[in-house]
Amino acid sequence: MTDIVLNIDGKEVKAKAGMTVLEAAQQAGIYIPTLCHHEKLEAFGGCRLCMVEVESRGWTSYVVSCLYPVAKDIVVRTRSPKVDNIRKVLIEELLAHAPDAPELVKMAEEYGSDRNRFAREASFCVLCGLCVRYCDEVKQKNAVSFFDNGSVRQIAFVPEVAKKECWECQECFALCPTSYAQAAYLLTEALAFPGQRKTPAKSAKDLALKSRMIPITPVAM
Repeated sequence: MTDIVLNIDGKEVKAKAGMTVLEAAQQAGIYIPTLCHHEKLEAFGGCRLCMVEVESRGWTSYVVSCLYPVAKDIVVRTRSPKVDNIRKVLIEELLAHAPDAPELVKMAEEYGSDRNRFAREASFCVLCGLCVRYCDEVKQKNAVSFFDNGSVRQIAFVPEVAKKECWECQECFALCPTSYAQAAYLLTEALAFPGQRKTPAKSAKDLALKSRMIPITPVAM
């Protein structure tokens, strides 16, 4: 199969047909920020932080790199005044939901985002979908899902499934950039099946599972 040659930040990059711009950049060691991307999961394009500038046949457009396919002779810029400004505003919007999320705080410093630009909604979930998609695509358990749409969209655990599957898994907790997945599960447990957590004899595996728990720091509003 013939390689597709494109230019990313002035560097000639070879990619295979079917790859996305984000995959080509990562393969070449070129950093593009993203919050909702995971190598084991289908591309989602939810956070839009991987937005890049693409020049093709004299036209410039701004695309989500995790979904945009590579093409011959396109010129990609991962940083430009407009790209940086788009990311700056996106980060500010996400910070309104999760103001102390470490990854967002780090990005805010890099792009000069104002953590207080938008009124805080204190949902602590940025709808990256990592927990939902991982549970579906990798674990195939569907213990957590999206509910509702638009501004009221949220993720929630399905009590009947979570009761049987989640305590011995917890793999989505570490993927969550805000610790909301863990908090949502613990709330589901407390409300839907309190005191019914499985408690097998302690072992090295149990201790390893316990070590995955992510501390949740209260956020002053």
